[in-house]
Amino acid sequence: MKALLLSEYKKLSLTDMPLPTIGPEDVLIKVKACGICGSDIHGYDGSTGRRIPPLVMGHEASGEITEIGSAVKGWGIGDRVTFDSTVSCGRCYFCQRGEINLCENRQVLGVSCNEFRRHGAFAEYVAVPQNILYSLPKDFPFHYAAMIEAVSIAVHAVNLTPMQLGSSALVVGSGMIGLLVVQTLRLAGCGQIIAVDLEDSKLDLAKQLGADVGLNPKNVDVVKAVQDLTGGRGADVAIEVVGAGKPIETAIMGVKKGGMVTLVGNITPKVEIPLQVVVSRQIRLQGSAASSGEFPQCIDLLNRGAIKVDPIISALAPLEDGASWFERLYANEPGLMKVVLQPGN
Repeated sequence: MKALLLSEYKKLSLTDMPLPTIGPEDVLIKVKACGICGSDIHGYDGSTGRRIPPLVMGHEASGEITEIGSAVKGWGIGDRVTFDSTVSCGRCYFCQRGEINLCENRQVLGVSCNEFRRHGAFAEYVAVPQNILYSLPKDFPFHYAAMIEAVSIAVHAVNLTPMQLGSSALVVGSGMIGLLVVQTLRLAGCGQIIAVDLEDSKLDLAKQLGADVGLNPKNVDVVKAVQDLTGGRGADVAIEVVGAGKPIETAIMGVKKGGMVTLVGNITPKVEIPLQVVVSRQIRLQGSAASSGEFPQCIDLLNRGAIKVDPIISALAPLEDGASWFERLYANEPGLMKVVLQPGN
């Protein structure tokens, strides 16, 4: 099969690779669409330490089942599916509690680190265990399905964030996940939604998708502006989707006393936080890891058009053009957001 192989950092090439073998509880999927995630871009240059070459990346995908293992039940050849990026065991303490994102034996598709290497879906075929599969509606577009994993991250983060009807929310970072968070907050009954980003074009899109206000730190004092918008108190909650020191500080400084900051972004392994502010203002920090069973809810939201992904998808491209799209995304080309690769198309 053809696969987009990261042979060394910043070097991707379309390569012939063996067809993945499947175990008794696995299925083989012909990949129809796979999105390029921000974590793939950061893995491309080795900055995360979780894409050690050689590796086939890609974890936001969908396709059709072409082969099933001997112990697979409830799935058949030709079924249209998507799948979680987190490969959970289904047997450990956390899986038994339904907290599959915290699985003690957790692996992630398209990731290689010191603990494991698992090839992903920037390829014509990928093998996945049956316990992470989800069925797609008959006419559900495959490229929409490639967005479900990203939507689930936003939905999971909002589900973890306690708020009441009409609560104010600060969203720090208006990239793809931030834009999905904005839409999810609106669906959850949030009142005033304040989006923050360094690019005005992203803030304009955030407002189109449900944010009330867009703030660019290049032009305004974000924390003061948030306080002015919230009666001097700060936002009830904040969701940070960048994962770097300054945005996290903005989120912490931008919430009210007793507020919560949900941390989604994790591109930086370590950051400094204003500890005395967190303690003296009794601010709660909540980590949000991937998603935990929200895929059916997300499929329904997309299928009904309650969450819109068309404005976020910048391009649909064949797998053989993947390397050039990675270069453009890595260069942070203006206006470029989500690129979905389509193997075999």
